[in-house]
Amino acid sequence: CTAASAPHPLIRDIIQKIPAEVIAKFYGCGNPIPLGIRGKRVLDLGSGSGRDCYVAAALVGSEGSVTGIDMTDEQLETARRNIEPFAETLGYRPSLSFVTGHIEFIRDAGIEDGSIDICISNCVLNLSPNKELVLKGVYDALAYGGELYFSDVYVDRRLSDDVRTHPILLGECIGGALYTQDFRRLCQKIGFAEPRELQASVIEVSDPELRKLVGDATFYSITYRLFKLEDTTGLEDREEDYGLTAVYKGTIEGHEDQYQFDNFNAFSRGAPTPVSGNVAAIISQSWLKDHIEIRGDRSKHY
Repeated sequence: CTAASAPHPLIRDIIQKIPAEVIAKFYGCGNPIPLGIRGKRVLDLGSGSGRDCYVAAALVGSEGSVTGIDMTDEQLETARRNIEPFAETLGYRPSLSFVTGHIEFIRDAGIEDGSIDICISNCVLNLSPNKELVLKGVYDALAYGGELYFSDVYVDRRLSDDVRTHPILLGECIGGALYTQDFRRLCQKIGFAEPRELQASVIEVSDPELRKLVGDATFYSITYRLFKLEDTTGLEDREEDYGLTAVYKGTIEGHEDQYQFDNFNAFSRGAPTPVSGNVAAIISQSWLKDHIEIRGDRSKHY
């Protein structure tokens, strides 16, 4: 696994405050933690030692809450015993907790339906043998307007059984990589709006023997955004133009001048920016509506 890019300076600053033991046992492939989430309810899938939960706890502040779910007792012990030292650094005790469970069975771990605003995950989904069950559980746990904001490893074609079951490739987050188009179909089958790609970088498989096994397949570390909308009637199978615009208010901390919604849509503060019908539908129904105003009424198709 490899990081797609360096974390935002605000996140780097928080990481400096996290206990060393938590950082030392962290594994991940990206930076799946959005800014502007103060007061939100956050769930981290496969939280491990808890690094991303600690970052999220600082971002949501005393008004929000963060829950990590993991199946590994040793990692959970590390995450739990460092909460108090972190609280002393923050100056308040965050609403931060860790539960034992499998990411395929979120509800069984005590996560109620509709109780989460933001779900994050860092290079964990590909390790699950039943990705549909994981995504369906996240969909149920999210409140309407919430999102799954996560990084993982993907591939540009379907992999053979030899690759998908190879123990080293599985451990390196390669064997469990989903074909990007199968991932999109699966998300929409469950009910999510079409995945929005935020960041992507190529992962090189350099070991000669492993390279021979995977052949010409290209692997990527990708950060995706998946939104749960109450009304999906405005979503279409392509980006259509209705003359709609988005105006960013500059109200997300760390993104005061510009906000990157996905790889194709960036909004400068105060500047009306053309957006597709799909992007307008997602923003106007998600938690981002407090920060981005959609103008227009879809009365004319261009």
